Amino acid sequence: MDKTHNVFISHHGKDDDHVQHLKKRLKESGYNIRNSSIDSTKHHPTRPCDAVVARYLRKGISWAGTFICLIGERTHTRPWVNYEIRQAHLQGKPIIGIYKYGCANSVKLPETFKMYGGSIIGWNSLDKLGKIMSGEITSIETPSSDNREPIYNIIRIEC
Repeated sequence: MDKTHNVFISHHGKDDDHVQHLKKRLKESGYNIRNSSIDSTKHHPTRPCDAVVARYLRKGISWAGTFICLIGERTHTRPWVNYEIRQAHLQGKPIIGIYKYGCANSVKLPETFKMYGGSIIGWNSLDKLGKIMSGEITSIETPSSDNREPIYNIIRIEC
């Protein structure tokens, strides 16, 4: 079975260390993860204008087969994260949430993840990620990797 996955990992910029650790853990589990999101491995000396950033994000999401949102304490406050989740939804990508290591149970989900998100797993359940990406299982967990009841107040809107 080929364990190569093209992904887009949406995250708060200050959580970049967790993105790198996530990629490392997946590699150690035998997955070849190719990430098209903007992270510390793709540093640009100057920040491009918002229109260029938006175009780059749309292209990266389009290329990826799976969209992963790393959910931390401040992820829900980031406008680009909400933009990325919305674009993933518009492009029909599976949207998976992973709670950042060390998050408290009170961490908030980004509003767009509440509307369009799919499976959510805790940091300690990364072994399930491959099965979720291949569509074998769906999972909804708390940040501590305990099973959580689905959110039933989600309203999905087709545009």
